[in-house]
Amino acid sequence: MTKNETVGVWLNLIEQRYPAGTAAQWDNSGLQVGDPSWPVARVLVTLDVTSAVLTEAQSVPHTLIVAHHPLLFHPLQRLTPDTAAGKLALHAAGAHIAVTAVHTNLDIAQDGTSTSAPLAKLLALTDLQPLMATLGVSDTVKLVTFVPEDDVTCVRDALTATGAGVIGEYSACSFISPGTGTFRPSANAQPAITSSVDQQAFVAEHRLEMVVPRNRLGAVIVELCRAHPYEKVAYDVYERADQTETFGLIGTLSEPVTLDTLAKRITGDLPAPDLRVAGDRNTFVSRVAVCGGAGDSLIGAALAHGADVYLTGDLRHHVSLDARELGLALIDVGHYASEVAALPAFIDALTADAARHGLATPVLASQVNTSPWS
Repeated sequence: MTKNETVGVWLNLIEQRYPAGTAAQWDNSGLQVGDPSWPVARVLVTLDVTSAVLTEAQSVPHTLIVAHHPLLFHPLQRLTPDTAAGKLALHAAGAHIAVTAVHTNLDIAQDGTSTSAPLAKLLALTDLQPLMATLGVSDTVKLVTFVPEDDVTCVRDALTATGAGVIGEYSACSFISPGTGTFRPSANAQPAITSSVDQQAFVAEHRLEMVVPRNRLGAVIVELCRAHPYEKVAYDVYERADQTETFGLIGTLSEPVTLDTLAKRITGDLPAPDLRVAGDRNTFVSRVAVCGGAGDSLIGAALAHGADVYLTGDLRHHVSLDARELGLALIDVGHYASEVAALPAFIDALTADAARHGLATPVLASQVNTSPWS
């Protein structure tokens, strides 16, 4: 452990590959327990945070737990040991164990580490495409304003200094285009550009566009009004939908196999003691949809894509009956088995990122099986 390896450093590293802005709005990814200033001597990756995982973490001081499932998911009215989440959070805090979660921002990762990718790789699916793709709300907005050409550099620099114009690893990003602004001042107006009362004025202006972090918008607008020469500043704020949320994958087997053969292949490769199959086991299948975790909400998408069989976890009774009525075979491997397969690639990605940033902290897989079923 080096003195610069802190929880905050690791949070920033994780954010670069799995931005919090790509997580679902209902999610609670990010730091759950701990202080960004705490030192980190080991990173322990797990699917869930349980008492056994916390005990494992305690064996090495200054362990940071990186969990897929958030420890704190639903709002807590009080922090007491009367709830499972409260009990575990108190245990972690008392033992000085930091806990962060990478949940739906891992589920939709585009770098091959999503929770569905290992299932598709396990079955050697080809011609992969997202099972569902939707536009997510970006964590930035677009600010557009109109500035006299002699003042555009000053205004742009002021907005940049306040946090606008950051896109990935680039700062001071903007788009500037020339145009003509018009106005007619009243007798009470104090225009920055000389114009007779009630006379139409034409001014050479530039349209200035910059992205702004949503949580910095207020401060940036205040700075815009301060730096802009006009008495009344015109600006527009646009929502940005530049994040594509993709859940699940669908592809094709190299050759058709029976549903029974496919189920047996999965049983040999996944820790799925509670595997369930719905459908005629002698039916041949080739088009396969997969989704890590609880995937019954994507049954409609699997049907729409022409899937023969859908592999996921946590399928409920009635939605499964409906799927069978519509001709879709189902393989339920359980929540744990469908997602734990993603952790090795996740660990490899974090390890590679750490090495590129000069971090020496080891990234290890928890040895605790957190499945509640046996």
